[in-house]
Amino acid sequence: MGKNRLEAFSDGVIAIIITIMVLELKVPHGSGIEALTPLLPVFLCYLLSFIYLGIYWNNHHHMLHTCRTVTGAILWANLHLLFWLSLIPFATGWMGENHFAAVPAAIYGVVLLMAANAYFILQHQIIVAQGTDSLLKKAIGTDWKGKISPILYAVAIVAAAWSQWLAIGLYVLVALLWLVPDRRIELMLQ
Repeated sequence: MGKNRLEAFSDGVIAIIITIMVLELKVPHGSGIEALTPLLPVFLCYLLSFIYLGIYWNNHHHMLHTCRTVTGAILWANLHLLFWLSLIPFATGWMGENHFAAVPAAIYGVVLLMAANAYFILQHQIIVAQGTDSLLKKAIGTDWKGKISPILYAVAIVAAAWSQWLAIGLYVLVALLWLVPDRRIELMLQ
């Protein structure tokens, strides 16, 4: 299978995930601005998750540009990533509907942690398929963001038990770390 087919499939799944998330935003009852107030937590969760999905989509796109061949292991690793990303709408909705309560905030972090681990596995499978001259391996270098993110997720999951706002703050921090465009792969491909 060519990488274009894998990329198109992944793009489609991520687009559906975003669509599912936006469909969870319910229309308020009332026509005044005050009718939006109860929806604020749901919207903020949606915004954070939309940013995360955008980050994954962007980085997935760049990563696949380094991929010359698609192996069975890469296909399964990609499906593994898409599985965890597909749980983001559930975790987002649960956390938003319950105003960032401890258990939903922790479960949101578990989904993010598992998605990060799945991304690492996919990245590793691409590097293995490329061999010793892996363009992706050269591009990611020490990958400090990839190493610190799971640690911050784990801290946030534990912190959610006593401070949901600390947990949410850590999720936002990781998103901000990745929101800054990562040009390592682009530079390597030029």
